[in-house]
Amino acid sequence: MINFTLKHFRYFDALARMGHFGRAAEACSISQPALSVQIKELEAMLGSPLVERTARQIRLTTLGEEFLIRARKVLIEVEEMTELARKPDRPLTGRLRMGVIPTVAPYLLPRIIRQLSTRLPDLELRPRESVTHSLLEDLMQSRLDFVIAALPVSEPGLREFALFDEDFVLVRSASDAGKPVPAPTQLPEMKLLLLEEGHCFRDQALSVCDIKSTDPSLLMEGSSLATLVQMVDAGLGLTLIPEMSVPLETRGTTVDIAHFGRDRPKRTIGMVWRKTNPLETQLMELGAIIRRTGQEQKADCKF
Repeated sequence: MINFTLKHFRYFDALARMGHFGRAAEACSISQPALSVQIKELEAMLGSPLVERTARQIRLTTLGEEFLIRARKVLIEVEEMTELARKPDRPLTGRLRMGVIPTVAPYLLPRIIRQLSTRLPDLELRPRESVTHSLLEDLMQSRLDFVIAALPVSEPGLREFALFDEDFVLVRSASDAGKPVPAPTQLPEMKLLLLEEGHCFRDQALSVCDIKSTDPSLLMEGSSLATLVQMVDAGLGLTLIPEMSVPLETRGTTVDIAHFGRDRPKRTIGMVWRKTNPLETQLMELGAIIRRTGQEQKADCKF
């Protein structure tokens, strides 16, 4: 008789995600030999290997790929069954796993944590910062409960809840202060600095500037908004940043900050969660708190 356990499924899921026994064991907070024993036990029950083992990484076998799909479905269902224990007519309590994109987290997350610790003292918020595609993958696999990101994400299995709109502002050399603000479509001709690949704010900036392709010879890249602003301060070009980031990222610099004229480019920040999440009503109430927090943060950032 085959006796699968949730531990088998969780360990195999971690191994598939990490592609390495050592990293998977670390993610599961167990030793590598213990993880290896669990995977071998699982393979013995199935009568066939789930992974191909090499010195540097593992690869899933055909059976492993099929088993992973079914194991993840089970893990998602178990997670959502657990959520049913939180009654929908009561405030959120216990652990809540939250994902936030890097162009929001440093500016909004501290205020969110302060607000929620006051309003929902029994809520244990577990934030994680990463790029959008990584957070959405974790959300779909039930490793996160909700994500704060730029909308739309356009995933059919996810609910989107708009929080607030935020202007893009132009960061340029202090020597340009007082000069007319160029149209966004003119920026690629002026040594435009962008975030590196993987950041949704990069894609939004490309869209605002009507750039159809990214010729490396025309654009320079940074790993964070802080890096971009410092590059501008050093005279390497100009960039776009979200308005919320201005106070923190321009502190200690001499850069000029300028708003665009009519039809200012902007983005919508929102919450995203699985449509199947039984805590949808409570997440919407949480969203209302975060919305007010974001609006207060925006008001404090006006210049």
